[in-house]
Amino acid sequence: MSPKQPMTRPGGRSARVQESVHAAVRELVGEVGRDAVTVPMVAARAGVTPSTVYRRWGDLQELLSDVAVERLRPETDPADLGSLRADLDAWAEQFLDEMGSPSGRAYIRDALLGDPDGSNAGQCSAYAAEQINTVLNRAVLRGEPVPDTERVIDRVVSPIMYRILFRPGRQDAGYAHELVAAALHRS
Repeated sequence: MSPKQPMTRPGGRSARVQESVHAAVRELVGEVGRDAVTVPMVAARAGVTPSTVYRRWGDLQELLSDVAVERLRPETDPADLGSLRADLDAWAEQFLDEMGSPSGRAYIRDALLGDPDGSNAGQCSAYAAEQINTVLNRAVLRGEPVPDTERVIDRVVSPIMYRILFRPGRQDAGYAHELVAAALHRS
């Protein structure tokens, strides 16, 4: 069994420990850089013992992965601009901008590196699907025809992530809008 805790937010002391350890990681990465961070440094900053960190997260990479997944969680619902095309264009542009930024790429890398069972990748995918579903559900309420979520993931999210991870360049609003147009085109 993996030492990582489920993605649901635990209550009580467990929540306080997670919060303080996550905050310590974010602060230390900002101060000394990701490569210089160690479990003892995190534990000291968080006010816990290193054994607490190891027991809960297993190793530094799994801790960094857990923090990355939390940082990749969207903080707000997608913008409601009045039409499916406008909403998806805005969402795709923001997604590309955030994931393609240096910190976004670092979070993606950390989320995947400390993820031996694929659960973090699945959680990140679920975040994108939830955002897309919000956009699609609003469009349905407006009476607009909508593609299914998987089509948007396949035609917008997947190419964006491929570009970010393997083929940097052409990461601009025009590219995001082209992908949205292809996802909405009835074929």
